[in-house]
Amino acid sequence: MTERPHGAVVQERDTLAIGPSSVRWTGEALEIDIVERDKRVGIPWRRTVRGKVRVIPEALNPVSYALDPQTRHIWHCLAPRARIEVAFDEPGLSWTGSAYLDSNRGTESLEEGFDVWHWSRAHLSDGALVCYEGRRRDGSHFASAIRFDRTGLPHSAPLPLAAPLPGTLWQMERKTRADRGHASVIKTWEDEPFYARSTLASRLFGEQVVAVQESLDMRRFASPIVQFMLPYRMPRAAG
Repeated sequence: MTERPHGAVVQERDTLAIGPSSVRWTGEALEIDIVERDKRVGIPWRRTVRGKVRVIPEALNPVSYALDPQTRHIWHCLAPRARIEVAFDEPGLSWTGSAYLDSNRGTESLEEGFDVWHWSRAHLSDGALVCYEGRRRDGSHFASAIRFDRTGLPHSAPLPLAAPLPGTLWQMERKTRADRGHASVIKTWEDEPFYARSTLASRLFGEQVVAVQESLDMRRFASPIVQFMLPYRMPRAAG
């Protein structure tokens, strides 16, 4: 929630701390301690955000994937199925539910490698399905569907039909994959000039599912206007 300088970052084998917040792998769960202050422009007070999130994998996947032929960008679906426990003191709220955990790493920035991508994941009765597609900066396209079994191991799956979705208020293009090429938006959780995250209703391999979907436009992200706006949405700590 706050961009911080290099000196505020501490990385150890199982822990990453950024300012007062930290992420720690305990061997059975990813524990995220959040201590932040909301400093967005237009909010007359500095609201404290303080709490803990635990992500408990139901299965772990050891296989990672390159998103480009030069292997500059690596995607790893660490836990295709997981449980989540959320407990916040400020504001006072808590819940539990289903979850997912992945990571991206690379030797160049995302905007150097990609123009746009669309991603979605859904829990199935016998595992999970992740669909990933987009256009790289060189104009080449990629698309894949990966089905994870109950043990977390990945298997290539037939790519479902493309399912267009309505644009967001920021006119972000969204799309997903679904049986018969049809899906509907239940709720848009994030609507930004270059990013959207939504919950969808669709069918995948004959199952009615609730899917999480995201779309990212790196051309928009790299534009001077968006770069100027970013500090107003995500504060930057000095020094």
